[in-house]
Amino acid sequence: MALLMRQPATLDPTVPVGPQLLRVLRNAIVSNELQPGARLSEAEIGARYGVSRQPVREAFIKLAEDGLVEVRPQRGTFVRKINIGAVLDARFVREAVEADIVAACAERADSALVSELNKQIEVQREKAPSDPSGFVEMDDLFHRTLADGAGHSNAWGVVDGMKSQMDRVRQLTATRLPTDHLIKQHEAIVEAIAMNDPAAAKLALRAHLKMILADLPAIQEACPQYFEPRATA
Repeated sequence: MALLMRQPATLDPTVPVGPQLLRVLRNAIVSNELQPGARLSEAEIGARYGVSRQPVREAFIKLAEDGLVEVRPQRGTFVRKINIGAVLDARFVREAVEADIVAACAERADSALVSELNKQIEVQREKAPSDPSGFVEMDDLFHRTLADGAGHSNAWGVVDGMKSQMDRVRQLTATRLPTDHLIKQHEAIVEAIAMNDPAAAKLALRAHLKMILADLPAIQEACPQYFEPRATA
């Protein structure tokens, strides 16, 4: 578990440890610190974070439900490879849900929301060149802010919970992301919201989410060890 040493040595004892541990492990897998095939030990993780095996076991169950690990009876728990079908399904669901989210934002045309989004875009523009991996987090904040602004925070929670495989690909491609172009797409989304134009907001959002995984075939070809084999007819 040496790859987890970058994570905090302790969890906050004043709040439930289960969700914290799940977040730590999920982030380690999504960021590819824990790579496909890595074996996860209940005892080692429990000792590392000072918790009993029960919250570790519960975290493994949730990670398995999300398709991030595989529990093999009598053998152990292992990080799964990226499933392309799950990646494409997550993008499909995101587009469907977030198109309605940005349309709702445009119908409201809240000046405070527009101001906040523009501030985030300025931060993206400033930090993206030196921190391409961090841009993925900034992009997530942008989309979460849209959901909050539309009054659909729970909808973002649903999307966020199912896009783990998509996030793994985004981390693999972080240094290759066309951040300048993606930021311009963010600007187009915000402009449509400010102009009270739901149709334009939807179009801008759909174009943006299609762009995020434009180089999926190339990254799959370059990093085949991260992906499950393609299904054959």
